[in-house]
Amino acid sequence: MKSFIDIPPDSHFPIENLPYGIFSTCDNPRCRIGVAIGDMILDLSLISHLFTGPVLKAHQQVFQQVTLNAFMSLGRSAWKEARSTLQTLLSDDPTLRDDPSLRARALVPQSAAKMHLPAEIGDYTDFYSSIDHATNVGTMFRGKDNALMPNWRYLPVGYHGRASSVVVSGTPIRRPNGQTRPKDDEPPVFGPCRLMDFELEMAFFVGPGNKLGEPISVRDAHEHIFGMVLMNDWSARDIQKWEYVPLGPFLAKNLGTTISPWVVTMEALAPFVVENYVQDPQPFSYLKHEDQYNYDIKLEVGIRSDGSDHVGTVCCSNFRNMYWTMKQQLAHHTVTGCNICTGDLLASGTISGPSEDSFGSLLELSWRGSKTVDIGNGATRKFLQDGDEVIITGYCQGNGYKVGFGSCTGKLLPAHPLQ
Repeated sequence: MKSFIDIPPDSHFPIENLPYGIFSTCDNPRCRIGVAIGDMILDLSLISHLFTGPVLKAHQQVFQQVTLNAFMSLGRSAWKEARSTLQTLLSDDPTLRDDPSLRARALVPQSAAKMHLPAEIGDYTDFYSSIDHATNVGTMFRGKDNALMPNWRYLPVGYHGRASSVVVSGTPIRRPNGQTRPKDDEPPVFGPCRLMDFELEMAFFVGPGNKLGEPISVRDAHEHIFGMVLMNDWSARDIQKWEYVPLGPFLAKNLGTTISPWVVTMEALAPFVVENYVQDPQPFSYLKHEDQYNYDIKLEVGIRSDGSDHVGTVCCSNFRNMYWTMKQQLAHHTVTGCNICTGDLLASGTISGPSEDSFGSLLELSWRGSKTVDIGNGATRKFLQDGDEVIITGYCQGNGYKVGFGSCTGKLLPAHPLQ
């Protein structure tokens, strides 16, 4: 495929991608749905009348909404039809190409746009599905022989997070104040988190939901998965260490979760599917699926210190390292009859690989603070410092093109002064 729009060679957004996002501009502050193509955004609110296929002709109004929720709720037939229409309009079809007035209004430079959260997120669930990450953390705290808890290979471990503090890329994150226990033989103290960390993750948005009491079968789970984003699930390690027994993460994780603004659809990712991670023991039947649902997504994390132009790469990982698939996560989440809703966000958990340079958090890279991590220009880190900007990027490599996610960035601000 070839678009009539010029696509830079290293663009994350060729015609093979076409991710969805929500944007506004100075001259039109209303949030609206756009599709990234090269360095431009195609404003779908201005071309909604061109979606005339058998599914979308009666639902053109979904492209006039201020979030993706209504569109995502329509299901895979609508998603596939929209993708086909967009690829036609952006390739050799004259409707948009040969209408300079419409083209001038509907194509907006990304540099002139402000990005917003792609969806209204009602609920957020964070899983713990990277076996290398779980093994690393378990080894640090329990030793190599007891690294994985007995349940880990039997079910996708997860917890319900805080949806209200999910923010779009570029939003600053403030270092939290909280209770910590720096010395195990002394009482806890209250103050700024000392061990602030990033977590390299990805997440998917739910399309159609399910009714309360009616599980989603692992065989049908793909019908409910719209697309994926990059994620940094910021983590206050010292707060977490003190609070997590017996109920798990709370204040250590609710301070903020950053996602990339562009949602890459599962149709765009389909060419990059790879073998699922070999699971031992075999999962229960409600979690078992034979079709491939893992993806070769190259991931990178960089840190830029305050005032520096240099971004030091600290991690190169890959989504294919995930032990539990998204289909299994969704099937497990709903096996009790739990109802999920359109726009719910389900995250992978930290994505680490088998090599040290692929560890997806500073907790692992510094091995609990026992060594330093080089971020370039003579600077090192064990954990994040105020003013640090964390930059996550990810893409799939095609034959002469990339299907990418853009970037997921956030800058760490100092904690509020104590009263």
